[in-house]
Amino acid sequence: MKDNERQIRARKNWLKVYQDVGSVSKAALRCGVARSTMYRWIKRYSEEGESGLSDKSKRPKNLTNTKVSKEIELLILELRRKKKWGAQRISIHLLRKNIRLSPMTVWRVLSNNNVSPIVKRRKKSDYKRYNKEIPGERVQLDVTKIRKGAYQFTAIDDCTRMKTIRIYPNKKVKNTIHFLSEVIDTFGFPIQRIQTDWGTEFFNYDFQYELHEHFIKFRPIKPKTPHLNGKVERTQHG
Repeated sequence: MKDNERQIRARKNWLKVYQDVGSVSKAALRCGVARSTMYRWIKRYSEEGESGLSDKSKRPKNLTNTKVSKEIELLILELRRKKKWGAQRISIHLLRKNIRLSPMTVWRVLSNNNVSPIVKRRKKSDYKRYNKEIPGERVQLDVTKIRKGAYQFTAIDDCTRMKTIRIYPNKKVKNTIHFLSEVIDTFGFPIQRIQTDWGTEFFNYDFQYELHEHFIKFRPIKPKTPHLNGKVERTQHG
């Protein structure tokens, strides 16, 4: 399924929750989105209907062809060679000389001249293990298909790394809710937030209501960012 279709379906679910509860604040809480986001899609839908639930194009209305003289091109290449600057910093430097070029234009000049990108390697000591400080502050949850008729539900606490794993014949909402109860019973501490991807097993009224009943906030990750749910992803596929 395309990302745009997935987002439209999610926004329809948000609007349905809003229509059911009649409150923007409650709907936003159950869907795990900001109230401003809920207001925006309610307004879009009332003004444009279902077509308004699609993302607007971010392409500029007016595209201009910025012509770069040979002199400026040589200046860009010289700055890169001597200073080892990136496109952003070169653009700022040129602006101080009253030469207005966007970082993208500078990058295009470098690319057209086959200039290799600057690679800054991080030292091993720079890497920090990221985790929440309080048990239950965030629990990552995911579902993966093992084989036909077997779906693995996995939850892992971001702080303690405690895990709960269960196998279900499908990933319907009743199994998702049952797994949530298993997680709550297994972990010996209150759960503040559940973090998931955009699967329909999580984006539905029944599951959102269940989270609300247990005072658990819902925090879905952005589309195409499985690394944000990295701990449970590694558990599922490692």
